[in-house]
Amino acid sequence: MIRLTVPSIDEDDVSAVAEVLRSGFLVSGPKVKAFEDAYAEYLGVPHCVSVPNCTCALHLSLLALGVGAGDKVAVCTYSWPATANAIRVLGADPVFVEIEAETFNMDPAALERTLAKHPAVKAVMPVHTFGGSADIEAIMAIAGKAGVPVVEDAACALGTEQGGKKAGTFGTFGCFSLHPRKAITTGEGGIVATHDKKLARDIKMLRNHGQDPDASRPDFVTFGFNLRLTELQGALGLSQLKKLERIIAARTAGAREYDRLLAGSEVRPPRSLPNSRHVYQSYVVLLPEDLAGKRDEVIAAMRKREIETTLGTYHMPLIRYYKEWGKFSPGDFPVTDDVASRAMTLPLYEGLPPSSQAAVVTALGECIREVRG
Repeated sequence: MIRLTVPSIDEDDVSAVAEVLRSGFLVSGPKVKAFEDAYAEYLGVPHCVSVPNCTCALHLSLLALGVGAGDKVAVCTYSWPATANAIRVLGADPVFVEIEAETFNMDPAALERTLAKHPAVKAVMPVHTFGGSADIEAIMAIAGKAGVPVVEDAACALGTEQGGKKAGTFGTFGCFSLHPRKAITTGEGGIVATHDKKLARDIKMLRNHGQDPDASRPDFVTFGFNLRLTELQGALGLSQLKKLERIIAARTAGAREYDRLLAGSEVRPPRSLPNSRHVYQSYVVLLPEDLAGKRDEVIAAMRKREIETTLGTYHMPLIRYYKEWGKFSPGDFPVTDDVASRAMTLPLYEGLPPSSQAAVVTALGECIREVRG
């Protein structure tokens, strides 16, 4: 089986976790703090706060901005459901914004129209989909003109850049994932990045029962949750972060090899914005237009050939909950309709040999012909 992804776990990662296990100090210790500091240094921001996953990061970021019941948050149409769910769990309403066909990311022109139509929007949440940068400079300009803060869903985008600046550092908050499908992992885990000292403090209180993080003794000054990262995860994250650029380089080389193998074919490789850095958390192609709606058949045919593939991600307005909640229908977001019906993720990870990539592309061509009949 050629797997979709395999996390880059080395002996130094295992040793880092074993060291914590032997120490007996498993929560709220120096490894988490060191990991947060190293993450912040890599991004070039003063504050990073760790949480159990990126969904928590999004949730707490919106909560820290005062988003609540009845508020509206502008969010792109194409993402894992957690992006919209983080809005709904607060009682707020996602206002979906169409994507660009080229990058699969929020369309700035569509955002501008959305903010004109919904002037009470309380936050904008773009996604850097699959490790490719949204046009975050344009999005920031549009949101700034409207006086609306931006929360970047950078779950897939550690190391992604636009104009030499890291994704997740443009907005009021940047939210990252440490899931095993990401470049580096702590099993599960998330990071909130911000330039704002007060907001970082708010996130720290919200993740730890409302406890003042600067008090000399426990002092619970607000409500909060139990959303802390463990020392095991902190140690693993610190070890993983040291090899991040190596992993990104390997993924980028793999993406270039797929680009070469697919050149001249009817399968469209991923595209990125000029003056940006794509880190290829996933390598997502578009199948030919005549296979719109038949992508799952291609995935099944690939599975029979012992190759693991999957869809790109989800058309959130058309998953059952949001379709019923918002009364959405096909045609409301035509670009997303098209992308979501044809996008397919190919195997990509550090250590995937070029021979396996060639096998994937050969099998993909066979499966396309098979599904066409």
